[in-house]
Amino acid sequence: MSDAGRKDFTTKAKEELTPDSAKSTQDKVKETVTDTGDRVARGFQTDDSKSGPQEAFDKTQRSHDNNAHGGATSSVTDKIKNAVGLGNN
Repeated sequence: MSDAGRKDFTTKAKEELTPDSAKSTQDKVKETVTDTGDRVARGFQTDDSKSGPQEAFDKTQRSHDNNAHGGATSSVTDKIKNAVGLGNN
C-alpha cells in the first residue's frame, strides 16, 4: 500500500509490466502525467515521514529516474513526447 496521495504500488507495477506496444497513446500520456505527479509528491515529503515501504520504493524510483530517464534534466514535456513516441530516442 502506498502513502496517501501517492500512486498505488499495484497500479505502478501493472504499468511497468505492460509493454508500451500494448498501451494506447492516451494510456501513455496518462501514465506520464500521473508519474510526474507522483514524483512531485515524492519530492515534497521527506523520507523519514514516509512509511517504510514507501520510503524504499521512492529511493528505488529516484535511482531509476536518475540513471535511466535523465533525472531532473529531463523536462515534463520531454517525458510526454517520449511517452507518445515523439521523443528523440
